[in-house]
Amino acid sequence: MTLRINHAIALEDWEITEQFVRSSGPGGQNVNKVSTAVELRFEAERSPNLPGPVKARLRRLAGRRGTKDGALILQVDDTRSQARNREIARDRLAELVAKALEKPKRRIPTKPTLGSKRRRIEGKKARGQVKALRGKVDPD
Repeated sequence: MTLRINHAIALEDWEITEQFVRSSGPGGQNVNKVSTAVELRFEAERSPNLPGPVKARLRRLAGRRGTKDGALILQVDDTRSQARNREIARDRLAELVAKALEKPKRRIPTKPTLGSKRRRIEGKKARGQVKALRGKVDPD
């Protein structure tokens, strides 16, 4: 079952592996018996479907969820249903890859206007005047 991100990119089955583990936290006796949490591993670095810049952005977006070998690990234990957790993990992966597909806008550095420079200097001078007027008054 391939995971479609957009019309051009789809992730293959061999790129994604899922492992079911026991959930942490409260849940009564059920939590000790049933492995409902899903650990989804996506081999981002080996993926032929993602271009280089997208992989780099995905690595930056992944943060702590990324591994040294370029894999992305998502752990979901939101619900008590294994199928729902699996769905949530796949949705999160698709969302992350879609976000990595967006090219960031380049920032164009701007210079301050002449008027803003003048206002800044005038403000500094006014503040200096206020401070200069503070001080001891001559008793003459």
